[in-house]
Amino acid sequence: MNKPQILQVGPYPEWDEEPLNVAFSVHRYFEADDKASFLAAVGPNVRAIATRGELGANRAMIEACPALELISVYGVGFDAVDLAACRERGIRVTNTPDVLTNDVADLGVAMMLCLSRGMIGAESWVKDGSWATKGLYPLKRRVWGRRAGVLGLGRIGYEVAKRLQGFDMQIAYSDVAPKDFAPNWEFVADPVALAARSDFLFVTLAASAATRHIVGREVIGALGGEGMLINISRASNIDEEALLTALESGVLGCAALDVFEGEPKLNPRFLALDNVLLQPHHASGTIETRKAMGQLVRDNLTAHFSGRPLPTPVL
Repeated sequence: MNKPQILQVGPYPEWDEEPLNVAFSVHRYFEADDKASFLAAVGPNVRAIATRGELGANRAMIEACPALELISVYGVGFDAVDLAACRERGIRVTNTPDVLTNDVADLGVAMMLCLSRGMIGAESWVKDGSWATKGLYPLKRRVWGRRAGVLGLGRIGYEVAKRLQGFDMQIAYSDVAPKDFAPNWEFVADPVALAARSDFLFVTLAASAATRHIVGREVIGALGGEGMLINISRASNIDEEALLTALESGVLGCAALDVFEGEPKLNPRFLALDNVLLQPHHASGTIETRKAMGQLVRDNLTAHFSGRPLPTPVL
């Protein structure tokens, strides 16, 4: 029996590549030098696309695969998949929620601690001899007891807020409506108002057309010169031009960022700043979580081709 043909948009860890190749006939798009010609050659026989959240599948790729039935996303974000094109043709879409939630929340809190306490600079202070020659490291800011805002109280936002409780922080959140599961946290409908009452603002929204640049000049300005912005969601949720300008001018105190427009080729202005903590989009980057994500990608593919319900459908 012929194995279903799938298009693999980007590489996965070896522990995912091997079982994927056993179960399916895999066309490795990311290895093709001439991607347009490659897609024209293999696209007519492709029944599923296995992609990553940041890579997605655009309309051109979808249209090049007339037999396409399913797009399985390795990641919780699916904003890079053209959902309109999928709806037009009845193509199913899946992602990998839940399995990465806690690791993403962990990294967000770790970035807050690291940047607030100056840990990267402090390590350099020790290693370059400054501690011995210049004395104590410059004082930084505490975390415990301060005000935290969570923009988007979904799975990840909820886990972030739970962790912040351990620091006795004053927690508030914004979402489309108050959440019954968060009775002890303050609901603030307006993101600008949330930023104004926060020392730390966590961006944990799912990305969509409605949330694009929701963190813009007004929100950033309201957070202010003593505030910290932490983004563990998607780059499109933040207006990077407004963010860079605010960081350069002191309108915003600092930012801890795991995602960027055009990554991995981020805007070089970020590299000149000493009030940012930059991470390489690895909030879900633990061995345990990545294995679970890969398994869920395969489980969705296998379920579809077996005629069973999809474990984690988006469409």
